[in-house]
Amino acid sequence: MKREQWGSRTGFILAAVGSAVGLGNIWRFPYMAYENGGGAFFIPYLFAMLTAGIPFMILEFTLGHKYRSGAPKTLKALNNRFEWLGWFQVMISAIIAFYYVVVIAWAISYAYFAFTQAWGEDSNGFFFGEFLGLADGSAPSNLGGLQWHLLLPLCLAWAASFFATYRGVKGGIEKVNKVLMPLLFVMVLLLIGRIVFLPGALNGINWLLEPDFSKIWDLKVWSAAYGQIFFTLSVGFAIMLSYASYLPEKSDINNNAFMTVLMNCGFSMLAGIMIFGALGYMANAQDKELTEVVSSGVGLAFVTLPTAINLLPAPGVMGPLFFLALVFAGISSHISISEAVTTGLMDKLGWSRQKTATIFCSTGLVVSLLFITQGGLLLLDLVDYFINNIALLGSCLLELLLVGWLCRLEDFRGHANRLSEFTIGAWWTICIRFVSIGILVVILFNNILGAFRENYGGYSNNEVTFIGWGMIALMLVVAIIINASSKKETTV
Repeated sequence: MKREQWGSRTGFILAAVGSAVGLGNIWRFPYMAYENGGGAFFIPYLFAMLTAGIPFMILEFTLGHKYRSGAPKTLKALNNRFEWLGWFQVMISAIIAFYYVVVIAWAISYAYFAFTQAWGEDSNGFFFGEFLGLADGSAPSNLGGLQWHLLLPLCLAWAASFFATYRGVKGGIEKVNKVLMPLLFVMVLLLIGRIVFLPGALNGINWLLEPDFSKIWDLKVWSAAYGQIFFTLSVGFAIMLSYASYLPEKSDINNNAFMTVLMNCGFSMLAGIMIFGALGYMANAQDKELTEVVSSGVGLAFVTLPTAINLLPAPGVMGPLFFLALVFAGISSHISISEAVTTGLMDKLGWSRQKTATIFCSTGLVVSLLFITQGGLLLLDLVDYFINNIALLGSCLLELLLVGWLCRLEDFRGHANRLSEFTIGAWWTICIRFVSIGILVVILFNNILGAFRENYGGYSNNEVTFIGWGMIALMLVVAIIINASSKKETTV
């Protein structure tokens, strides 16, 4: 059966950018920049983009285009013994899909609440108590009852991904991203255009951009910059391999990779200006220091910013705009995560796209119910920590080791260069083989050491062992079993 293709280069780039631009750009990057030297952080960040982000993106676009397959089949083509790594990456995507969609469901709910500021004056109590139902005794292993008001937004979020993956690359994913991505950028620019004129907003932006060059010599800052690049670009867990496998024969790989990475990083900068402008205004309105109001993660999006929205002029317009931006950023990423799993399963099982999308999305909806329970936030937090800080970075490292040291990198460089307007030289090989691998070894070693030294989030030993480490061990076992069964199939 002939493989699907993107309808246009613009469609592919918008889909790739849509995958990379996610909730982390809005709530993780600004705080990370602020915490790691402000404007000075952009030096290691840009260095990480040039030496890790762009080279890794070129690599995944090249592999996907060359082998015309999702992660398992591509890694099997590289080395028959490494199909398991492809399935490990697919499972990372599947697990992220199961919990990431819940945060989109929260954002959908808050887009509705924002018209009337239904969270009231105590946005903290509303979010954790009334909205999530987090109670004393809630734990990742003690989930409690379902929060039924979250079921409809959860179904809507899954429906968006189902529609896109069911309709296919050209008729679904491309069309959806051609609408979502321009709208997302327009909404963020509109919000910035209004926020920067508010009293105190420029002070907040100045807090973000003012460089503290003393931080440049701190290895933790460089580690944070590289970590953010790996987190944000959707590399190393099956997504970009899947997307690139649908590229037409003649595709400018190097240019596409540069544009995708630059647009993603540019959006992160815009998000930083938007968030810190709002926080600066909030600090000014409440007569507080910015350090007293700044935060990151779900606390920033669902506690701090609702408080800021209460203080904004025309909150019934600005609030829904902000949460719709979160919804659009989340959905475009979730579609790509779902597609990574769908592509891997289609390649392996020979199912039709419609059957695969239906089975995965309906299974995903059922599994996601775990995360809309009273203890769902805590389960999400623990699973997300181990997936992002251990499994994902480990997967990136293993892929780079395989391609960089067990394959002929020059062949892939030649493949990309033959198709591209400008060529990449020895710097690309050095970045893949030495720089990215070296940095990942340091970050992953520190993360594993940290996870063993102290239980993340204060969770119990049993929860960390069985839910965190146990999940990674189970993923590895399942991946290896699939790999072994594939070898039997080829020998029979």
